[in-house]
Amino acid sequence: MDFIDEASFRVEAGRGGNGCVSFRREKYIPKGGPDGGDGGDGGSVILRVSRNLSTLIDFRNRKLYRAGNGEDGMGKRRHGKQGNSVVIPIPPGTTVIDEENAVVLGDMLRAGQELVVAKGGKGGKGNSWFATPTCQTPDFAKPGIEGEKRHVRLELKLLADVGLVGLPNAGKSTLLTRISSARPKIADYPFTTLIPNLGIVRYDNFKSFVVADIPGLIRGAHAGKGLGDRFLRHIERTQVLIFLIEATSEDLSCAFGTLRKELELYDRSLLKKPCLLSLSKVDLLSENHRSQLPKSLNGYRCYAISAVTGDGIQTLLDATAELLSEVVDDGCV
Repeated sequence: MDFIDEASFRVEAGRGGNGCVSFRREKYIPKGGPDGGDGGDGGSVILRVSRNLSTLIDFRNRKLYRAGNGEDGMGKRRHGKQGNSVVIPIPPGTTVIDEENAVVLGDMLRAGQELVVAKGGKGGKGNSWFATPTCQTPDFAKPGIEGEKRHVRLELKLLADVGLVGLPNAGKSTLLTRISSARPKIADYPFTTLIPNLGIVRYDNFKSFVVADIPGLIRGAHAGKGLGDRFLRHIERTQVLIFLIEATSEDLSCAFGTLRKELELYDRSLLKKPCLLSLSKVDLLSENHRSQLPKSLNGYRCYAISAVTGDGIQTLLDATAELLSEVVDDGCV
């Protein structure tokens, strides 16, 4: 299934029904008082989080959601029916933005969470409301009010515990395949991963955590170069980052610096996240070269791994689980 993480569309709430101008007309009461009913409220447009969705693909071809108008009031103080509201399901992790004003309307994280993005207009009052001792037969009523209208943009940010960050072809997808049941596309060339992938890692007997693999970053990714900044947002909500660098790289420190710089330029707060540094593809190195790999880099311990042979994977998972546990204990989640 296609992965769509952005969508824009227009929402229009229903107009409130008009209040009614009516007077009682009964036998022996030829000039009864006002009995006009109120108009019904217009329907609203509501977003509701559904755990059954993981992409915004349903919005690809639909650009307008319109709620129903309220009915007009009637005589004998009968009120008009409320217009039908429209409830739109969205996946967890969706940020809702008013596109015209660039204002965030809400972050939708929990299943069942709702957000009214266009409120229905109020129905008008019937003339029965306006009778006074000096005006006992008002011949006017209030019209209904127009419902809200706006352009909405949705941005999906994956909800994961751990984010894999690396240059293209660093082995992120292979690692995700090794540690979870996820099966992303894998090939020996850059930009194999064109969409973010999620995998659930079963750790120990009672623990598990979710890992997100995003497309590889290159210099300038924060400004949209390559597959760029549209994927960087998918690590904003992760608790821990794992930087993945090919052990065969000519300059490990430079590769690590490139990754950190791109995160800093996109959002400096990402560098405050707890992180681990892993050197991948050690199976491609000779024993001599492998023994010369640094134990630490820029102050971070290096975890040498091979997703092909499984070497070092358990040690990396142990460190990840421990770091996640520390984040929870510190109250950061």
